[in-house]
Parts: sequence; structure tokens; C-alpha cells
Amino acid sequence: MPITCTIQDRVAEIVFDVPPVNAFDSETWNSLPRIISEAARNEDVHCILIRAEGRGFCGGVDIKEMQAHPERIPYLNRGNYLTFKAIHEAEIPVVVAVHKFVIGGGIGICGASDTIIAADDAFFALPEIDRGAMGGASHMSRMLPLHKVRAAFFTGGNIPAQEAYRLGAVEKVVARADLETEARAFAALVASKSRKALVIAKEALNGLEARDVDRGYRWEQGFTLEMYMHEDSQKARDAFVETGKAAKF
Repeated sequence: MPITCTIQDRVAEIVFDVPPVNAFDSETWNSLPRIISEAARNEDVHCILIRAEGRGFCGGVDIKEMQAHPERIPYLNRGNYLTFKAIHEAEIPVVVAVHKFVIGGGIGICGASDTIIAADDAFFALPEIDRGAMGGASHMSRMLPLHKVRAAFFTGGNIPAQEAYRLGAVEKVVARADLETEARAFAALVASKSRKALVIAKEALNGLEARDVDRGYRWEQGFTLEMYMHEDSQKARDAFVETGKAAKF
């Protein structure tokens, strides 16, 4: 199974395993909201932990699917939006454990979450500008300062875990070999609290936020669709699939 969810000791552990790089197609993105919401509503669960197997945490969307089937873009966008919304609006805290690459939709997952534990080899990136897309800045803005987000968005560059930690986006940076253990220990600490207290705290904290990340992302997705419809977008996707590099404009 590409996405699994197991419940033990009041923690629901959702694991991605979609070779080769955990880049999800439209069907996978649209399956995630139900998995997350069902775990959050389970009265026996006090915390959700999201992590991944394989080469990296999340490679975002399946660019090959978008290249071959651009008509699926609205369906993909809906899956992205509902996934991030499910994490943000989950009744209980959501902890994310990341390693190696956290790209595109992986940023949305992290930005919608409550706490991030990162391996020392992790990095965060929004390469959409080189993929013929837009999107992700709304959730990265929940993690990092405005000008850092804009620099990352305009360049498609990487933000290493240690830099994200310095800027307050990451709770803890740990050795790659220790990531699962450290993340489970943090999730267990959260899960040891009263579920009622956690539910109230999550609602209160979401209500205190100065901006609505879900509404902001929906606004951003309008520009995503506009970019997808431009000829430069198809050129960028073709270049990535055929050469693995950014197109020249």
C-alpha cells in the first residue's frame, strides 16, 4: 500500500511509501484527506504522526502524470487543497517527520501541520517556478519569514533543515538514523495529554492565527491553474520529464 495508517499507544502513524520519490498522482492526493480525517476523528487517537519511507519525504505531485494528462490538474489541485486542509483542521495535533527532500506538496503537508521534526539531511523546496506551476507559498509562509519564502519561491532553491530550524520552522533536527525514534517520542509525549485538552488547544491555536492558510492556498491555486494553462507550463513539464532539468526561457 502506498499510504498506510497504523494506530498504537494513542498515536496514528501515517506512512508514505510511493517509489521512487514519494511524488503522488492525483488519485493518491485525493485519498489522503479521508485517511487523515478518519484518524483525527478516532477517539482513541491523541496525535497523528506523518512520516515516509524511501529516498525522501515527499516529491510533491507526479509531474509525469501532469505532462501526460493536463486535464487532471483540477482534480489534483482539489486533492492538494483537501489534504492540507485536513491536516490543518484535524481535531488533534499533527506531527511531521521529514528526511531528505520536502518538495512542493511536501511543503503543504509540513506547513499545514503543528510540529516538524527533521533529519539532518532534510531540505525544503518549492521548485514550482521550474515545473510550470505555482502554489505552496501559503503553507511555507506558515513556516518561514516573508522574504525567505519569496527568495525560495522565485529561485526554486533549497532551504536546509538547519536553516529552517534557525528560523523557527523546525522543532528539532536529528540524525537521519534517529528520525523515527525521535519523532515517535515527540508524538508519544503529545499523545500522553488529555485528548479533550488537545482538541481545545488545537481549535484555540488555529483561531489565533492572523491568516487563514486554507483560504490563502485556495487563492494561490487560482494562479496555479492560470500558470498550468500557459504554454510555458507545458514546456517546463516536458523539460523536467525529458531531461530532469529546468526549461530555458
